[in-house]
Amino acid sequence: MRITIKYEASWRNSFLGGSNNEPVPKNGREFLGSMTALGKKDAQGEYANFLKREITKDTVMGVLNRLIGDQRKLYQSRQSADYFFAELEPHITFNDRQDRTKPINSEMVYIRNMTGNTDQNAFTGMIKANDPVFSESYANAFWGVLSLDIDQLCQFVNQADYQVDSVGQFDPISVLQQLEHLNGLKAIDLTDTVQLAVELLQKTYPDVGYKITNGKIKPIELYCSALYLQIGRLSQHHNVSKALTKSGGISGISKRGFTPKDFMNTYTTGNKKPIWGNPYMVKPKFGGQDTLLLTKANGTLDIQLDVSDEKARLLESMIENAGVSSFYMGKKGLAYVDNLRV
Repeated sequence: MRITIKYEASWRNSFLGGSNNEPVPKNGREFLGSMTALGKKDAQGEYANFLKREITKDTVMGVLNRLIGDQRKLYQSRQSADYFFAELEPHITFNDRQDRTKPINSEMVYIRNMTGNTDQNAFTGMIKANDPVFSESYANAFWGVLSLDIDQLCQFVNQADYQVDSVGQFDPISVLQQLEHLNGLKAIDLTDTVQLAVELLQKTYPDVGYKITNGKIKPIELYCSALYLQIGRLSQHHNVSKALTKSGGISGISKRGFTPKDFMNTYTTGNKKPIWGNPYMVKPKFGGQDTLLLTKANGTLDIQLDVSDEKARLLESMIENAGVSSFYMGKKGLAYVDNLRV
């Protein structure tokens, strides 16, 4: 028995982790189509989340089950006692022929944000510039740590009685801008004073893994830790509870860095700004590799079933009774039975 299927615009990429051959996790399969997920590299330097898909035996079995009206997931059908193809699978082969007049195309596709991700650098609502953390008597001494140069910062860390004397007026936007400025500074050498400051911070916060590469460290790590050091010192003379989250941290700021959306979420009247979607695309940061886009294929799938005439007639009757006119080939696209011959 031979079944010929024509298909067009069959997507050859997947957005989901896991497999169709296993039960769906409680919270669904992991969505890998976000820009953040797509841009991650594995240990081999490959974009592991840019998943390529081809027509496989599972694809063929899924199509055959769909044609006879079985809409369960393939693993569910295979596990059932009434699985029609239980004894037939070893006798099924296939040949996927690409249409040379309609080659595989790479297309820019915009996909929806399925996981509720939020913009890392945006916020919504009005800014609460008068939040207590910016208006309390200790505010300038607290945020003023971010105004110190690197030598002054090391002195502050190394000397418990160092007084931060800042006359600037701080608000959420000015603090965020200063954090972003500090985040852009290049890594600095571990000179004697810097080394001493790092050692003191590491001793104070033993659970923090400061990133030191080739004898250098990013200044932002020192500044963020210094904020925690300062709030601890100020707590000896002030009630600093309004500057801390329920867990005792500084909103949006860790001891090694900061997240703009989390920082501003505390000091605005709105919620975090959702991302509505993104292009399905991987654009390498360095040359030597083409931009990766979603691919669509057109072609013909020939399915050969080495079965008895009785089984072939029964299968033909089941396909006709199910009356499936068109369906997806793997992921999206359009597929239909072009010819069925017993």
